[in-house]
Amino acid sequence: MAKRKVMLTFPETIIQEPIIYNLSHQFVIVTNIHRANISESKGWVVLEMEGEEKEIKEAITWATAKGVRVDSIFSDPVGE
Repeated sequence: MAKRKVMLTFPETIIQEPIIYNLSHQFVIVTNIHRANISESKGWVVLEMEGEEKEIKEAITWATAKGVRVDSIFSDPVGE
């Protein structure tokens, strides 16, 4: 199993869509929200995804196609 932590940034046009819910139901991954800041006009979420690498990559591709900006976060094992 692979784990990847990413920051999702949502534009106003899709802020009301259940993107994270859909990620965990359309792909075989487990999602874990670490931090978030959401308002009616914008939002970001630090999200950990766990699953097969292929599923994680497909989930990221899907989210990007929906208009979500996805940035990788490289964790500091000591700072976690």
